[in-house]
Amino acid sequence: MSPADRCFVQIADALREPNAWTNNEWLCRPDLVAAEKLLLVRANMDPMHCHPFHCHPHREEIIYVLYGRAEQWVGTERRILSAGEMAHIPAGVVHATYNPHAEPLVFLAILSPAKLPDPLAAVPDPQDVSAQEPWASLRKNLPACKTRF
Repeated sequence: MSPADRCFVQIADALREPNAWTNNEWLCRPDLVAAEKLLLVRANMDPMHCHPFHCHPHREEIIYVLYGRAEQWVGTERRILSAGEMAHIPAGVVHATYNPHAEPLVFLAILSPAKLPDPLAAVPDPQDVSAQEPWASLRKNLPACKTRF
């Protein structure tokens, strides 16, 4: 079935993609459904792992926690989010998701737009800023977290 004809994505049809931060299960993106405005991924983050400070230059994002607890940063503001809680990240705003806890973290990341015009699509996304200040020092007194590879 072509993405243009698909309205449902069952778990067996999710596109699985491991990356340095999480094991992803893509449920909505243009190669799955005719989505032009939304991306949806269920992200599975191991204990003591993270997606360090980064930004999406031309996409806004919602992080919605399904299971576990996220140490969520939006800019220099930090919150611990539990199941049923979320963070909104405007386009271009630096943010990070850390799991300094003993249990896994499972969250939905919803980004928009799914499709960017060609000049914007050429910009790297996400952009890692974790080695730059002030981001490199914000967590200096908090438990260290690592990426998967």
